[in-house]
Amino acid sequence: MAELPMRKTSELSSFNYFTPDEMRKSVPLTVEPAKPVVNPLYQEVPPPTSSEEMESCPKANIGNLKELLKEENLCLHTEGGEQGKLPLLILSLKESNQEKRRAVVFLHSTRKCKEWLRPLLEAYASRGYVAIGVDSRYHGERASGLTTYIDALISSWKNGDTMPFIFDMHFNSFKFSIVVWDLIKLADYLTQREDIDPTRIGITGESLGGMHAWFAAFADTRYAVAAPIIGVQGFRWVIDNDKWQARVNSIKAVFEEARVDLGKNEIDTEVVEKELKMPVAPLMA
Repeated sequence: MAELPMRKTSELSSFNYFTPDEMRKSVPLTVEPAKPVVNPLYQEVPPPTSSEEMESCPKANIGNLKELLKEENLCLHTEGGEQGKLPLLILSLKESNQEKRRAVVFLHSTRKCKEWLRPLLEAYASRGYVAIGVDSRYHGERASGLTTYIDALISSWKNGDTMPFIFDMHFNSFKFSIVVWDLIKLADYLTQREDIDPTRIGITGESLGGMHAWFAAFADTRYAVAAPIIGVQGFRWVIDNDKWQARVNSIKAVFEEARVDLGKNEIDTEVVEKELKMPVAPLMA
């Protein structure tokens, strides 16, 4: 059997292991205006066109809602490098009697982007919320092609040089989730906005975004409410109960790479467990 790929000390040392407070000092809060996305990048073939579930989210009965919505396209810098640019899509009503409004952060699923969330953003904005959509790492404006996210996962397996999913490991030391760091910086920004009540910020997400929402709410209590959608994955449970097939099929190219590197003829439980313990869920017990 082929030997399990191991991360080199030199590769891991390129990452700085700071606490959130130390990171805040090294990465000042910076927000820049951005342009609306005309052609959103979906890493699916064919790309999705619409979602009945998304569209079914009830809107307030406002006849000219589109005209009354204020749209903001921003870029929040969370760290150095291209993946340190966090694109934001924010919708709210142009006129509101509320000086400070409730806010909800929406996080997309695998291969989607913040523009996919627009029906939800519009629905919540119509009811007086400030609704925020973001592109996760290696998705949307943070991606360059149809395989950017999968390529990042494969690179994490082979080289340990990317952090595309939830969190990474430095031998026996926990490195806080880099995607959660994005959401901590987002909370820094949202709590400083004059139109948002800093005590009434919620967060939700679908699938991958749901996992990110759970971790963000755990790491940062400024997210007062978390209500993820299908955002729980029992990695240990799926291994012990031979129920890992759905997870594998969602990002199969990554597990195929692991299969080849491990000298296996097919993806089996051993391949899945070793892959999950590295780039996907490295803290799996």
